[in-house]
Amino acid sequence: MKVARGLRRELSPPEVLLWQRLRARPGGVKFRRQHPVGRFVADFYAAEAKMIVEVDGLAHDARVERDAARDDWLSGQGFVVVRVAAADVLKDVDGVVDGLVRVILAGR
Repeated sequence: MKVARGLRRELSPPEVLLWQRLRARPGGVKFRRQHPVGRFVADFYAAEAKMIVEVDGLAHDARVERDAARDDWLSGQGFVVVRVAAADVLKDVDGVVDGLVRVILAGR
């Protein structure tokens, strides 16, 4: 998908920081970045857990209804959607990664 490919080149600073940790496969979990899911593109995706991780910056404050509709559709398809505030990633990226991995490993 061309859109996803383009988005991979335009990650936000919090997404870059998170990707630097996730690409190392923490806890043995493989993540993909800017992964197409249906008509959407997930910021990050862990296939083994069907987990979609979205990094929400200030722009998401204006898109609450759209994000909720998107999350509802994704959940209806069997995906787990986790939204993480960009500020939390910048403040404690290791804590965010640890939390995501704990949730995935608990479901194994």
